[in-house]
Amino acid sequence: MNWNEVEGKWKQMKGSVREKWGKLTDDDLQTIGGKRDQFIGKLQERYGMSQEQANKDLDVWLVGAHGNVAREEPAPRTHTSGGGR
Repeated sequence: MNWNEVEGKWKQMKGSVREKWGKLTDDDLQTIGGKRDQFIGKLQERYGMSQEQANKDLDVWLVGAHGNVAREEPAPRTHTSGGGR
């Protein structure tokens, strides 16, 4: 799962977010809207944590709750043809 998928599934994920971070309000979740930078900002604001800690906590939660989530889109794979034999 990547952040485009998180944003697309945000409505389904909000309940799980509230279980983990109960200090986030419905307005906070609306503002976040699946956007990572907004999510980090709200975690910092509500929990008084550093940006680094908010990133770490978010990554750990996402991996545990929703499988591997990349911070950014992975680079496309490319194949080279020929050679090798």
